Amino acid sequence: MATADQIKSLIQSHFDRNEERFRTLALQLAAYEARQGHTKLAREIRTIIDKAGAKSNKVVPLNKELNELVQTSINVNRLSELVVTEEIKSRVERIIKEYRQRDKLKKYGMANRRKILLVGPPGTGKTMTASVLAGELHLPLCLILMDKMVTKFMGETSVKLRQVFEIIAEHQAVYLFDEFDAIGTERSRENDVGEMRRVLNSFLQFIEQDDSQSLIVAATNNHQLLDQALFRRFDDVIHYQLPGEIEIRRLIQNRLGDFLKANMEMDKLVKKAQTLSHAEIAMACDDAIKEAILSDRKRVDEELLIMMIDERKAAYGKGVI
Repeated sequence: MATADQIKSLIQSHFDRNEERFRTLALQLAAYEARQGHTKLAREIRTIIDKAGAKSNKVVPLNKELNELVQTSINVNRLSELVVTEEIKSRVERIIKEYRQRDKLKKYGMANRRKILLVGPPGTGKTMTASVLAGELHLPLCLILMDKMVTKFMGETSVKLRQVFEIIAEHQAVYLFDEFDAIGTERSRENDVGEMRRVLNSFLQFIEQDDSQSLIVAATNNHQLLDQALFRRFDDVIHYQLPGEIEIRRLIQNRLGDFLKANMEMDKLVKKAQTLSHAEIAMACDDAIKEAILSDRKRVDEELLIMMIDERKAAYGKGVI
């Protein structure tokens, strides 16, 4: 049977809410039992682990009031789906690696990156990155609804913010503060009000004191509006840009998939899609696929995709080349 150290470590990881560590120890336990000749028990343990991983039960339990502030999602993405520059991808991989090996870092008095600020234009992959972190780390993705957080009543926003950080400490997950500039605006701005300065001060205090196992991700399209004190509170700041030629090519190929016509003139399409964001290119590809399906076509050709790209450009006021 399992050794005393294995049992103690397994129990400790459970009460630490360290699911990744718990899973690793359980797999080690199954391997140990297999070496002892207890193949049936080892197989049963692995079956339990596999079933638990397949269940969609990683929902953060919230009361009715907090449900209005935090939206939990289990439909998360994987790293292979993230189309960004190699630099950004390597930095996301580093966050994942440090999280998975945080116990190793802890032995040397080091902490893994947990507080991440993502900045860049809309539709460039910031929200997708938070979803990928959740997917790769087998954690729920919790979106903080900023429009519900900020209220006109004095003191109420700070109270709600405190409640959110209590949830962050109690339930391990990836927490995304989208449109973060709603509370992170620089305190010295002339049009700022005293209440929002208090909210920002509260956030600075809460994030600095947070020592949970959760990941805190803040995303903004307007990093120039953020108070400079915020940047020191984050372990990493990642800047996103509109996709370049390599990313546009990959986006089109990945999104069209089986609908991609052989020998597609990619150079022409890449040039046409410039100035569009990742999300806008993805929507143009989806539009082309739907049109192909409804027209009983098996593939999307250049003419159809160019038409959909031009429609997106016209819709977003980006002109048609």
